[in-house]
Amino acid sequence: MAKTAVIILAAGRGTRLKSELPKVLHQAGGKPLLAHVLAAVAGAGLAPQDTVVVTGFGTQQVGELVHPLGVRTVLQEPQKGTGHAVQVARDLIAGYDRALILCGDMPLVSSATVSGLLHTLQEGVAAVLATAEPDIPRAYGRILRRGEQVIGIVEDKQASPEHKKIKELNAGFYLFHTADLWWALDRVGTDNPHGEYYLTDTVALLASAGKRVLAFRLPDEQEILGINDRVELAQVDLLFRRRKLRELMETGVTAIAPETILVDCDVTVGADTILEPGVQLLGTTRIGRNCRVRSYSVISDSVIGDGVLLKPFTVLEAVEVREGAELGPFTRVREHAVIGAEARLGNFVEVKKSKLGKGVKASHLTYLGDAEVGDQTNIGAGTITCNYDGVRKHTTRIGDGVFVGSNSTLVAPVTVENGAYVAAGSVITETVPADALALGRSRQTNKEHWARRRREKHRAEAKKS
Repeated sequence: MAKTAVIILAAGRGTRLKSELPKVLHQAGGKPLLAHVLAAVAGAGLAPQDTVVVTGFGTQQVGELVHPLGVRTVLQEPQKGTGHAVQVARDLIAGYDRALILCGDMPLVSSATVSGLLHTLQEGVAAVLATAEPDIPRAYGRILRRGEQVIGIVEDKQASPEHKKIKELNAGFYLFHTADLWWALDRVGTDNPHGEYYLTDTVALLASAGKRVLAFRLPDEQEILGINDRVELAQVDLLFRRRKLRELMETGVTAIAPETILVDCDVTVGADTILEPGVQLLGTTRIGRNCRVRSYSVISDSVIGDGVLLKPFTVLEAVEVREGAELGPFTRVREHAVIGAEARLGNFVEVKKSKLGKGVKASHLTYLGDAEVGDQTNIGAGTITCNYDGVRKHTTRIGDGVFVGSNSTLVAPVTVENGAYVAAGSVITETVPADALALGRSRQTNKEHWARRRREKHRAEAKKS
């Protein structure tokens, strides 16, 4: 079987974006442009270790994204055109039979397109390039043909009025037999307005040498869209999100006022779940079946079980919520927290790095940080776990069936054992034994007639003045 290398061109800064972030790291659909391209490659069955990303501006930042995946990088410096960018990767793909070349700023490329290119490049074909005829003309290279064969590409800036009448455009995705690629690149010159080595010039060279170059029509013409400025970035982002929401609705998700709902590309949602207006589902969030996510809730990188109700303005960040739980309104659950099945968290409750058991209730004005709370425990309004001593974080452990009264303060490290009661307004600094009642407050003192005497004093002072 032919061995295929992947070269992704990602050296450009993207000056029209007016950003210090490398162009390919700008996000659409909730992840970097380059990550979409890598996903298309992986979806077609090509391995990350066979992929080389050609970098330029921001090479370290690009490497931080791709190196953990096993993808290699190579620096193009100076940058002398797309043909030169491919040449820079030459040594890294020595021994490969074919080279797939993609653009890192064209995130709509699909696995179907990659597979189509791979299928079309048969013996006797030197190269295959993707083409499209979009409804809205773009400033892309025009495809020159002789029958089914492609004999050249005319770049937009060099196109004559006759050339500009050609509707078939070069998409910027190519697959070459490497021997033919290197033969042609060794002959590419710089006779063009930019004085650069154009990859597109290889097509005419191959055709003039009697080698076959074929076109593969994009299955979705929107794949031709690239990113040059913030307007195009927003357009592509919207495309990703509309596609994703449509996909969810086709698999049984109800979206109320879908034009107001924001869903990232890697989100999954189970059937019969309802998404209300203004919901945001971000990152790698996974939501189960028969859930309801009410308006203006924001869920990031979280796992939500079946039958969960998230009331308005619930915010979840990298957490797990198990089946049948109810959260909100105005509940925030932060990183590394687990909310147990059938738990109830209410107004202005915040949970961070804590594990709450089945049926736990914390309905109002509570902070639980670095805590472990057992099953069927009730946390009263205004309760706080004091988990930070100014230097280190400490853990609060609360057992099963515990009742913590309102306005209690639990100073970690501390343990409240199974079945214990903590009286309202208590400050707890020591272990509370199982089934005990803990009172950590000063005794109430009533001073008779104190308030009346105070009022009379103020009246007398007011008359004198």
